[in-house]
Amino acid sequence: MENDMHSIGETARDSGLSISTLRFYDRAGVLVPARVDPVTGYRWYAPEQIEEARLLARLRRAAMPLPDIRLVLAGWSGADTELVRKLFETHLRRLEVGLSDARSEFATLRRMIEDREIPMTSLHTVAVRLCAPAPEVATALDAVRFAAGRDPELPMLDGVLFDVEGDAISFVATDRYRMAIARTGTVEHGGRRVQAIVPTPLVDAMRALLTSEEPVRLTVDGDRVTLEAGDRQVAGRSLDHEFPDYRRLVRLPDGRRAVVDVAAFRQVLETGPVRAGEVRKQDGVACDLSVLKVTAEDTVTVCEDGDADETQVAVNREFLLEALTAGSRDRLILELGAPTAPIVIRRPDEEDAYSLLMPVRLDD
Repeated sequence: MENDMHSIGETARDSGLSISTLRFYDRAGVLVPARVDPVTGYRWYAPEQIEEARLLARLRRAAMPLPDIRLVLAGWSGADTELVRKLFETHLRRLEVGLSDARSEFATLRRMIEDREIPMTSLHTVAVRLCAPAPEVATALDAVRFAAGRDPELPMLDGVLFDVEGDAISFVATDRYRMAIARTGTVEHGGRRVQAIVPTPLVDAMRALLTSEEPVRLTVDGDRVTLEAGDRQVAGRSLDHEFPDYRRLVRLPDGRRAVVDVAAFRQVLETGPVRAGEVRKQDGVACDLSVLKVTAEDTVTVCEDGDADETQVAVNREFLLEALTAGSRDRLILELGAPTAPIVIRRPDEEDAYSLLMPVRLDD
């Protein structure tokens, strides 16, 4: 019998649904496999279910609600397809109404942007010159570079913000889904505040100069940023955009903290259970999600697929692994709040260097 059937892996490959998604739809009673091995629990799908799985994948991409998906699948193979057609039309109208409402709201928001004054201009025109320890600047850039954006539609995020104020400089990067912040002290600075978004190629060129223990000189003059290390220098123009107010984004309620051994935790993430997340725009591949929870013993566990708990937080596994690498410590602190609150990764010995990862909503 199994010779005529498709394994769950084959069904996932042929339909475009991930294995974890197929498991979810089995538990939800939407696409129940034709046979489940009573000993191993392995799922087998009949040939005709491949078409249903492909249909399900299309409905999922069209963001159709689960109750409607159930009805579509129930009526798909019947002689009377009127219900299916009506469900398609109803969902399409729902999407069109939602898009119309969104366009109206964004038109209002654009007018509000045009009417308001931007008080940050002076932060880009004041010239400052300062010195900072090269190793500290190198460490700070390494801690934030991974979070810089690469979306051509959001050029203001395609760089690292240099925010100079008082006797410190903050380095900030974000691509909307994650944010990293690091700070270092400065000397020979007049105390005036200035900001510059340094494009990532210039950031990488600056990082290449930071090979000695000597202080480096940083100059921000209008839209020109210069870094001097000994008799070498690199300079370029900052991005002519406004960076989001990152200070508002890091005002988070306290969450539960747990110290993790990075090597051991990385192994658990790489080999542990995952769930399928949204398809990434840049490569059309669904990201893997790790579902985390801080236990009563203040340890972080990676939850098994199917466990239901309102204290769990889902996160892009690849982003979390990159944040662990950027943390550059054998042990790091993970702070988890509500399922909708960002995950914070902190260094135990340096509170000024940390990153935030946006949670992923588990609609399924």
